[in-house]
Amino acid sequence: MVGASRGLGRGVVEAFLTAGAEVVALSRDMAPLSELAAGQPRLHCEQGDAADPVLAGQLLDRHRPDVLAILAGASPLLRPIAQQTWETFSTPWDVDVRIAFTWVREALVRPLEPGSQVIVTSSGAALRGSPLSGGYAGAKATVRFLTEYAAQEADREGLGINFAAVLPQLTPATPFGLAAAEAYARRSGIGVEEFIKGMGDPVLTPEVAGAAFVSLAAGGTEQTGSYLLAGTGLRPLG
Repeated sequence: MVGASRGLGRGVVEAFLTAGAEVVALSRDMAPLSELAAGQPRLHCEQGDAADPVLAGQLLDRHRPDVLAILAGASPLLRPIAQQTWETFSTPWDVDVRIAFTWVREALVRPLEPGSQVIVTSSGAALRGSPLSGGYAGAKATVRFLTEYAAQEADREGLGINFAAVLPQLTPATPFGLAAAEAYARRSGIGVEEFIKGMGDPVLTPEVAGAAFVSLAAGGTEQTGSYLLAGTGLRPLG
């Protein structure tokens, strides 16, 4: 689990532990995982930079995972374009795309064992845009394309590795999602409660995300392609 300390990533870690899996969780900040790890002998924590290709290769060689879930990324600066700099605008490209590229590439180069499942987190913003998030939507669209390209390469080389992209909808159930909801509510001139109500029910939670990732991991060769992830679960995208 790459990016496992909070938000949807934390929910994914807990879901795999509940399912009985041995879980290796990579995080830059170990503090959020320390309490969970103390009571879970099947949780093995690794600290480091998810964008480091050397570390990625070392961890894949050491642990040889059946499932690789990539959830790490930067929280974009929530401002309109006129209040962005190129550095803030491009952060999702420098972080999110780089992390996805690093791990997808290493999964292909090693390669992972036939039947392995790679699940890469994109965003629902890749479909609809995100005008207060700088280059976030475009970066997440690239993450989705990158996952699809990797699936094609794995198929062409006969590697037997399954690649799936998951596009979570905006949710107030995570710190970043709540901050984004507050920003868009201000932009729309309405209260945050009203904005969240307009997002529909049920909202996406870390628990729903965890169940979705576990279902993809258990699905075998059919679990490829791209999926929208909402409060009701996964929906395949054409």
